[in-house]
Amino acid sequence: MNKKDNCLILAIETSCDETSAAIINNGNEIVSNVVSTQIDIHKRFGGVVPEVASRLHVEQITLVIEEAMKQGNVDYDDLSAVAVTEGPGLVGALLIGVNAAKAIAFAHGLPLIGVHHIAGHIYANQLVKPLQFPLLALVVSGGHTELVYMKEDGEFEVIGETRDDAAGEAYDKVARTLKLPYPGGPHIDRLAQEGTANITFPRAWLEENSYDFSFSGLKSAVINYMHNAEQRGIEISPEDVAASFQESVVDVIVAKTIRAAKEYDVNQVLLAGGVAANKGLRASLQKEMSELSEKELIIPPLSLCTDNAAMIGAAAYIRLKQGKFANMALNGNPGLDLENM
Repeated sequence: MNKKDNCLILAIETSCDETSAAIINNGNEIVSNVVSTQIDIHKRFGGVVPEVASRLHVEQITLVIEEAMKQGNVDYDDLSAVAVTEGPGLVGALLIGVNAAKAIAFAHGLPLIGVHHIAGHIYANQLVKPLQFPLLALVVSGGHTELVYMKEDGEFEVIGETRDDAAGEAYDKVARTLKLPYPGGPHIDRLAQEGTANITFPRAWLEENSYDFSFSGLKSAVINYMHNAEQRGIEISPEDVAASFQESVVDVIVAKTIRAAKEYDVNQVLLAGGVAANKGLRASLQKEMSELSEKELIIPPLSLCTDNAAMIGAAAYIRLKQGKFANMALNGNPGLDLENM
C-alpha cells in the first residue's frame, strides 16, 4: 500500500465493554481492526459494570492501539487523523478512549475527530459497499433502537426511536428470566431457531404512522408469562418462549422499517448495531426487502455489528472530508445528539 496516496485514520472505540483500535484507509478499507472484549468478565455480574469496564479499558487501551498500528504496518507519521468515539456510552469508558486519542493527536500533531457511536454503526456498512443516498438505517443494539434517515453523507434525521427499553435491553432481561447467560441476545436467538412461536405476546405498534418503538410492555408480558407458569407448576418450553418473543420484536421492527423505506423512497436500507447479528431479524428483513427490488439491503458481517473501531474510522472519514475537527477540549459525552453532530 502506497501510504502517501491514502488517508489513514487511527480510530479508537471504548464506549462500553470493548476496547478497540483500527486503521482505516480512505473510509472504506480496513487495514487493521483489533478488539479486546470484556464479555467474560462482566458475565459473572449479569451485565456491564461501568467501573469495572473503565478499569479494563485503562489496562488494554495502549496495548490495543499498539497492536492495531503493528498489524497495519503503520507509523504515526503515516496517519492523517485520530478519531475516537465521543458518545453516547458509559462516561467513564468514553473518557479512556477520548484521552488516549487526545494524547496521540497532541503528541504527533494530528487532527482530532470526535465520532458519534451510532454514526459509527451506520458507517460500518460503508466498509461493505458504497453508500447510496438517500438511505435508511435501522440501528438495533443494547441501548438503541432507531430508524435514521440520511439524505446525504453525514446528515442524520432520527425518524423513529425507542420510547423505553431498546430491543437489545429487552433481549437481555428476557434472557435473564430464562436463566440464560449474559449477553442474552445470542442465546435467545439460538433458542428461537429451535422453538415455535406459539405464544401470543403483544406487539406495540403505537400511534398510526409512528416510527417509534416500545418493548417494555412486551418484556413485562414475557416475564409475567414465565412467573405465572412457575406459580402454577406449568412446564414451559424455553425455546417456544424465545421464538414467540423474538417474533414479536422482529415483526414490529421489520414492518416499520419497510414502511419507512417506502415512504422516504430510499435507495438503500442499512442494518446496524449489535442486534444486527440476530439471525431472526436478518432473515425477516431479507425476506421482506426481497419484494422491494429497487431498494438494496446492506447487512454488515458479524464482526462489524458489535462495537469495533473500524466503524468509527469509517464515520470519521466523512467528518475529515467536511473539515469537522475537534480540539483538546473534547470530552466524553454520554448524551451526545446524533442529529446535531
